[in-house]
Order: sequence, then C-alpha cells, then structure tokens
Amino acid sequence: MARDTTDDTPISSVEDLADWMAAGCKPKEKWRIGTEHEKFVFFTDSHAPVPYEGERSIRALLEGMASMLGWEPIIDAGKIIGLVEPTGHGAISLEPGGQFELSGAPLENIHQTCRESNAHLAQLREIAEPLGIRFLGIGGSPAWSLADTPKMPKSRYDIMTRYMPKVGSQGLDMMYRTCTIQVNLDFSSEADMRSKLQLGLKLQPLATALFASSPFTEGKPNGLVSWRGDIWRDTDNQRSGQLPFAYSDTFGFMDYVEWALDVPMYFVLRDGRYHEATHVTFRQFMNGALKGELEQPMPTIGDWTNHLGTLFPDARLKRFIEMRGADGGPWRRICALPAFWVGLLYDESALDEALALVSDWTLDEVNALRDTTPTEGLKARIRGRSLQEIGKQVLGISRRGLVARARLNQEGNDESHFLAPLEETVARGTTLAEEMLALYNGRWNGDVDPVFVDYAY
Repeated sequence: MARDTTDDTPISSVEDLADWMAAGCKPKEKWRIGTEHEKFVFFTDSHAPVPYEGERSIRALLEGMASMLGWEPIIDAGKIIGLVEPTGHGAISLEPGGQFELSGAPLENIHQTCRESNAHLAQLREIAEPLGIRFLGIGGSPAWSLADTPKMPKSRYDIMTRYMPKVGSQGLDMMYRTCTIQVNLDFSSEADMRSKLQLGLKLQPLATALFASSPFTEGKPNGLVSWRGDIWRDTDNQRSGQLPFAYSDTFGFMDYVEWALDVPMYFVLRDGRYHEATHVTFRQFMNGALKGELEQPMPTIGDWTNHLGTLFPDARLKRFIEMRGADGGPWRRICALPAFWVGLLYDESALDEALALVSDWTLDEVNALRDTTPTEGLKARIRGRSLQEIGKQVLGISRRGLVARARLNQEGNDESHFLAPLEETVARGTTLAEEMLALYNGRWNGDVDPVFVDYAY
C-alpha cells in the first residue's frame, strides 16, 4: 500500500487538487517505470507465518535490511515498519499481514527493473535464510486463516481493519491475505492520461487472468483461479473497481478529483500521528468538518496525496497511473508485469492499436468480465471472444511496442523477451493457478503444503 507523506502546502480550491495531479505530466524522455511486488513471509521449517516481533521476525528482517542497504527506517509509534532509500529511489514496506513489499525506484527500462528485483530478492535471502525464513510469490495466502495471520503495528492498518467490515465482506482478506505485482507509469498530458487510464481499466481483467495464482484458501482449492480478483469484487466498492466516469471521451483530471472528494477518508496524519477520519469525505474535510477535532483542521496537499493512496480502483491515478489487477507471482512474472504494460502504453502505435481493440467495450461488459475472470481465468469471455484469444492479440501488440522502444541490454536484446511467461500462459490456455491445482491433484497428493517449496523465491 501507498507510503504516507507530509506536505504542508495549503489547499485553496478544488482546482489546486487537479493542478497537483496535472503536474505529473512529463515529456516522453522523462517517462519512468516503477514496479512494486509483494511476497508472503514464512518459516521454512513449519511454513507458518512470521510474526512482527522476536528473534526470527519481520522486525529482524527489516533491521537486517537496514544494516545491509543503509536505507533509512520508517518508524510508526516507535516501531520500524519499513525502509526508504535516502534519495527516494525505492522503499521496503509492510502490508497488513506482514507481506513484504518492494516499491522499486523509477527506472528507464525493464532490464533495470529485472536487475532491481533480482538484487532485492538476493539481499532478502541473505538476511532471511540464517533466520529460517523464506518468501512465497503467489496472489493469495494458501494455508493461513485470518486468525493465523500476524498483524503489523502500522497505525493506518488499525483504522482500516476497524473500517473494512462496515463496507464489504472481503476487505480484511484483501489486507491480510493477498499479494500483488503492480507497475506505475507516466503520461505526457491530460489526453495521454485519459487514453492510458481507459486502456488500463478495460484490460485489467486480462491482467488478472494472465497472472491468476490464488486458487487456495486455508489449505483447500477455493473454486477460483484468482481469489485475489474475487476479493476485490466486495472489498469497498465506493473506492475500488471500475470508474464509470473515466469511460467518457472528455474524462480529465478534474473528474477523478470530483470522485475522490466524495469517497470517505481513512485518516489524517498530523505530527506523525494518525487520526481516524472515516466519518468524513475529503470534500467535507475541505469545508471544515474536522474543526474541533484536529489542531490543524484544514487539509494540505500531503493530506490529499495520502487520501489518493487510500483509493483502490483497478487502475489508479495520482501523478502517474498504477496498474492494480495482477496477482503476485514468481520472479519471472515480476519482470513480465511491467513489460506487459510498458509495451502497450509507452509506444504510440501500440497504444493506438490496443485502444482500437477495446474502444467500444462498455462499462457493463467490462464489469461482467471482471466478475467472471476470477473463476474462469483465460476462458472468461467478452464480445464472444475468450481472454486467451484476446490475450494473444494484446501480447502481440505489447511485444511490438517493446521491440519499437528498442531499449537494449548489453547483449543487444530488447525488452520483449520479458513477455515470455505470459506468452507461454496464453499458448497453453492455462493459468498459473491451474498449474498449481494440477499439482495439488497430482504430485502434491491433495496437500497445499508443497506450494511453500515449489513457489518460494
């Protein structure tokens, strides 16, 4: 989840909020790629989850990484809850159930992204292996109940944990029992943002199918290929899912602002302390609703930035666009996810071709696809075509986009080879989840425990 920030710049009008987002526009030569990936943390001997405190613990991992990397600790109420690279190029944070997240630096190409991920996992192993700890790269916690899952000492998560059951049936599962791979990408203008966000929203169910890897819950098959995708169908529909207003031909920054203003807040951060604010929207906050509750009761740009990070649409807008539909996965897929979206969004011809493919898909059709994909995966259909068929076409577009970008490594290879695991998936027509289910029904003898060996980093 997003890191919380402090920026005391006052807000004088709603226009300030749209202007803040528009300030994210960058010329093409300054576009970057920011990849985030989460991992479940477990003990190698028992496959039990790792608690926050203790000699063998999440805290020990963070302290070890801090010593190794020289990164600065992020402290919440006296406890270390993450690390940040001193110049802002990357961070390590904790999800509510102890999932370990790397928020990568803004990089220029996927070769760098893959090297970054590889280095991060190698560093983690160096600290974790002497502690008897390893990491699992799939989309949903396969064995642990909510009661089994540790809670991280992060103030915003306490607020969310109290609030989630009021607004949906699966919010706590989202927080404590899922992992994702996400990518953050830039835009050059409001029109470019519109094209990229619309494409991102419409193709997010395809990303869910391509990366589906969460077929188990509490030790048994759950009837889904992406439990994580299903969880997002009833987490908090005021702040998640598709964005109807974004389907408009005139959609712009102000439309997103107007939507965000009327979503209930989670918290306000003042002097390092989190104050619960779930009873007001940001618009009400701007109108003075927290006077008498806070010493500094009027919102700042920092408050706005933090609020935007508590909204969870399938594709999220800040000063960049976040693609949020994929399950977590093995190392090759950490590289494949940003490659997929960069190929589509960072080459003009590829973007135009992909937009033409989905231009007449309606909100209702995409929502129906979003509903069926967690169960049906690549067999889910829209307009009479399966996601396997559409996936082959879209991956072809992405590959052409990556070839056209011509970002070569030292061996002279472009970025298109990073799509290989996804191309293999659509060629077979089976998701990673279905491979796991075949193992469960075969070599694993009806036991999910081997997932902690076969799919560990």
